[in-house]
Amino acid sequence: MKKKSYEQLVYSTNPDFKAESEEEQPITPSAAEQKLRVMLDRKQRGGKQLTLITGFEGHPDDLNKLGKSLKSVCGTGGSVKNGEILIQGDFRDKVLAILLKTGYRKTKKSGG
Repeated sequence: MKKKSYEQLVYSTNPDFKAESEEEQPITPSAAEQKLRVMLDRKQRGGKQLTLITGFEGHPDDLNKLGKSLKSVCGTGGSVKNGEILIQGDFRDKVLAILLKTGYRKTKKSGG
């Protein structure tokens, strides 16, 4: 777990003041409750294909873990940005099968 740093914390006389680290983190719903969309994206990428997974709700660390596991199973690179998982290449069918197998029951293929 990361160590909390209060280096930039300034004394406040406001009784309702909360430090950033004290804010509640979003709770990740179970895999069966997630509504994910798996689609192929070529926009603004120089014609290169990209598998895009959208619709994840919850803590960013859980999204990063899911993205890392999908990238390793597909054997390719990618990233997690703006609440979306980006996987290089056309792996729609493989990603959809993996997500359904791991409990994401409301996952659908989207787009053409």
